[in-house]
Amino acid sequence: MTAPDLPSGADLPDAIDRRLIDRLHGDLPLTERPFADVGHELGLSEDETLERLSRMLAGGTLTRFGPLFQIERAGGQFVLAALEVPTADFERITALVNSLPEVAHNYRRDHRLNMWFVVAAESQAVADAALARLAQITGLQVFAFPKEREYFVGLRLSALEHGDAETSHGTH
Repeated sequence: MTAPDLPSGADLPDAIDRRLIDRLHGDLPLTERPFADVGHELGLSEDETLERLSRMLAGGTLTRFGPLFQIERAGGQFVLAALEVPTADFERITALVNSLPEVAHNYRRDHRLNMWFVVAAESQAVADAALARLAQITGLQVFAFPKEREYFVGLRLSALEHGDAETSHGTH
């Protein structure tokens, strides 16, 4: 990840942050103290591990940290949605979209529909209300694409840079 990809004001992750991100991607230990266990693997204390995650979340380096669920099994709804956002207004609209708690993430595309995002809600009615609210606050038409079928794509992108794996950190 390079500086232009980060939100303004976000600190660049250091080598230890990148190792932590890489280690936690898809594999949190199912133990009584998982952050202590991961910290131990990386030469960090449990407190430092949690502080680094908190700092990266608060600073915008990470946008979320948590499990993924098949929300429909619990009665919820995922909706993939898109907007056609004027380039000059992209940052403002991004902030509006991200302000809704139902928006899981969004990303920019080189397409007429240039902003895509996911709405996650506990019911279809709540998802529909969130989409209507987005249309109201942005003044743009929201194109909604409800999920028809579940696919699992095991995409994993490393956060490590050349030499990060060899970087050691003293034990605490």
